[in-house]
Amino acid sequence: MFTGSIVAIVTPMKDGRLDETSLRRLLALHRESGTSGVVPAGCTGEAATLGSEERARLLDVCLEEVGDDMPVIPGTGSNSTAETIRLTESARKAGASGALLITPYYNKPSPEGQYQHYRAVAETVDIPIVLYNVPSRTGLNMLPETVARLSEIENVVAIKEASGSVDQVSAILELCDITVLSGDDPLTLPMMAVGARGVVSVLANVLPAEVAAMVAAYPDDPARARDLHRTLRPLMRALFVETNPCPAKYAMAELGLIEDEEVRRPLAPITEESRRLMAPALDAFRKLTEAHSGRPARAAGTA
Repeated sequence: MFTGSIVAIVTPMKDGRLDETSLRRLLALHRESGTSGVVPAGCTGEAATLGSEERARLLDVCLEEVGDDMPVIPGTGSNSTAETIRLTESARKAGASGALLITPYYNKPSPEGQYQHYRAVAETVDIPIVLYNVPSRTGLNMLPETVARLSEIENVVAIKEASGSVDQVSAILELCDITVLSGDDPLTLPMMAVGARGVVSVLANVLPAEVAAMVAAYPDDPARARDLHRTLRPLMRALFVETNPCPAKYAMAELGLIEDEEVRRPLAPITEESRRLMAPALDAFRKLTEAHSGRPARAAGTA
């Protein structure tokens, strides 16, 4: 149901509020660039610091701009099953195509607890559910056996797999036929080689056409997919020089994709040292952006 290059879209902010103008411009770019879907209010979208009204408005804008063209799959997970049900039902009522549910963080439930959590949401809210396994954020890894159990529930349709393990993807697909999406940009192509069907991408915020082209090229033209992967790999790594989405927002602001690199506390703009480390990647971003669009990207430090 959900495949291809799906962007884990940043939440543009200005003066502490959602920057709707930048968001709409970003969504138009994704519509034109071959992006297959949009995930607002995920980890990259700073979901942990968004209020309920902000989440709702973010989803509404996404649905208004691209809802007729591609799936909109908001992040609706939390570490409370009751709150996850509430957020997921709200997304369903708004018209979301599905919901991305992170494994419950902080309380670190057992495999049985994880299963009961997801089952309760799936049985309560009639919406396609994408599981989200990201141990670096949650402190726990969802085992392939748990994923296989959950895949038997009709509306559990996919998993965003961000454990950093290609072997885990292989293990999941040996046990069930759930759709696997890479949650790690550098591992998208390796994961697709063992059966994943796309990515929920951070890099697609900056280079949507290039990420979409890489995913689309595999498996019919694996050589082209490999060439694109090799070109994009150092840029993927650059976006994680500090905590995501701080480097991505910096790059996007420098390229003129958003008005401001503002992130919400406790996150902070990246350091000067990180900016120096990202300088080669920014040059590469500009060249790729200019090659794709035919017009110069905004130079650093200009309005």
